[in-house]
This record gives sequence, C-alpha cells and structure tokens, in this order.
Amino acid sequence: MRRRVFLTGLMGSAAFAAPALGFDVTKSDAEWKKQLSPLAYAVLRHEGTERPYTSPLNKEKRDGIFACAGCDLDLFSSATKFESGTGWPSFWRPLANAVGTKTDRKMGMTRTEVHCRRCGGHLGHVFDDGPPPTGLRYCMNGVALAFKPAKA
Repeated sequence: MRRRVFLTGLMGSAAFAAPALGFDVTKSDAEWKKQLSPLAYAVLRHEGTERPYTSPLNKEKRDGIFACAGCDLDLFSSATKFESGTGWPSFWRPLANAVGTKTDRKMGMTRTEVHCRRCGGHLGHVFDDGPPPTGLRYCMNGVALAFKPAKA
C-alpha cells in the first residue's frame, strides 16, 4: 500500500513538472521576474494581457522580425503583420516551428492560446477572423514581443 501511495505521489509530481520540462528554455520564477518587466512577467509567465493600444509595436512598420521577449526566439515576420483594429499587434502566420497552442477556457469562452515554443511564454491568442491567405489572426501582446529590425 505504501509503495502505491509513493508511486502515485511521484507520478503526480512528475506530471506537475512536465510542462516545464517540455521547453528548451526553463528558468525559475525568480529568474523570470528578474529578467522581465513587471508587465512582461505578468503576460509571459502568468498569461496576463496588456491593455489594448498601449504597445509601441502596434505602430511598428519596419521590415524585421518579432521575437519572444522572454527567450529571443524569432516568432513572426513583419511581412505577416497587419492592422486588425483590435489594439494588439496582429499577424496572419507565425514563423515555422515558432509557436505552440493550447485550449484556453478562461473568461467563460473557449479560445486558442499561443505560446512560445522554446520557453512556453504566453503570447496571446489566435482567432479565425484574419485576412488571406490563412484567415487567421494571431493577436499578440506587444509586451511579449521584441522587435528586431532587418539589417540594411
């Protein structure tokens, strides 16, 4: 009986730790807090949302790459950015192997959450009301992104 309780507890602990083990970049909560601004920490590590129309990246029009503010993984090309009118930077497609998704049932609705493939940082959500060619709108929190201008 004790062995079964121990193994059940061990398996439960492993299941609890598994999400962190699935990402290439893992840090302690204290390390993320030290690295990120309070708002970026709330969004990237605790699935928060910045207020609409507050990100300078909404107005970013230069050629370049939008990367994860947590681990610097390239996520979106400026060629896929569009003005959605929602108040958050929006893209119609991520770069290959850049993001992951999961179902989000918070706030009384079902949505698809988007996170960084490398560090698991929460980026925003994807919706099916975007422009061609994908018809998708990756609605990202600007504070979760870092812009890298193309080299001239």
